[in-house]
Amino acid sequence: MDRSSPHREGLPTSSSSKAERRWRSKSLKTSKPSIVMAFFSCIAWLYVAGRLWQDAENRNLLANLLKKNADQRPVVLTVEDKLMVLGCKDLERRIVEAEMELTLAKSKGYLKNQLQQSGSYSGKRLLAVIGVYTGFGSRLKRNVFRGSWMPKGDALRKLEERGVVIRFVIGRSANRGDSLDRNIDEENRRTKDFLILEGHEEAQEELPKKAKFFFSTAIQNWDADFYVKVDDNIDLDLEGLIELLESRRHQDSAYIGCMKSGDVITEEGKAWYEPEWWKFGDEKSYFRHAGGSFFILSKNLAQYININSLSLKTYAHDDISVGSWMIGLQATYIDDSHLCCSSSRQDKVCSLA
Repeated sequence: MDRSSPHREGLPTSSSSKAERRWRSKSLKTSKPSIVMAFFSCIAWLYVAGRLWQDAENRNLLANLLKKNADQRPVVLTVEDKLMVLGCKDLERRIVEAEMELTLAKSKGYLKNQLQQSGSYSGKRLLAVIGVYTGFGSRLKRNVFRGSWMPKGDALRKLEERGVVIRFVIGRSANRGDSLDRNIDEENRRTKDFLILEGHEEAQEELPKKAKFFFSTAIQNWDADFYVKVDDNIDLDLEGLIELLESRRHQDSAYIGCMKSGDVITEEGKAWYEPEWWKFGDEKSYFRHAGGSFFILSKNLAQYININSLSLKTYAHDDISVGSWMIGLQATYIDDSHLCCSSSRQDKVCSLA
């Protein structure tokens, strides 16, 4: 009995060891999935943290770029910026100059440079400025005019005292400062009867643009009721023209001339060809306008050309161009048969020279 006691006491010990080993094995089996899950959780957390950090870096970079662009670009565009974008810096300069000239005109009662241009002009408004279109090769015609209907020297100055200014109108040579320009400058020094359009190139294909330069320059230099365009193939009855203008002196928005329309020439190479003939409709007929050799505009119409000269469209002929500008205005069309120049005068104020 005593010998068996140790054996009996060892049984519980063996059972306890087995139970402990089973518990440890079960614990190992249970903890492996937990470790794997914890491992993948760490990886997922590191991935999410990395993405959040990268997004934060991207947002920071974008914010820096926006701030840099905001510093370089003005939040509010100034008038100068807008004019620069539109390519209107020259227009801005002209507006400033016009405002200065208007201020000077209001303070003195006449336009800038008027005394220098018109000689003995006293400061009252003129009746008319007559521009005789001429060219570099028309010196003989000019001399004929100076000896016929157009006064010269002191007689020209006395005519200006009556309120009528007459000037030969010419542009500049394509090769500025060449012998053509120098000859005109020399002739003008002797006769003092030219209106030289510094910004205009004197050429046949540029003739429609000459009207814009003439009316703009004339109205900037002289304050008159009427501005008259005359070709250098026209012989004027000057007194008859003055009488006609005096009778219409207080008529605003007057567009006076020998009114006509006529067919649009669509065949290239023919005389009076109009490259933009398709703009004149299926009938291919011009709108009503004053014939190009001789026509008259009142002051407010000439002012309109001066103000809008940069945007006014020109066609192949100067009379068509001027007529197109008048269509959109409240112009009073005056068809005067006295201005329909022909080879014989017959009570007209003009004839073909």
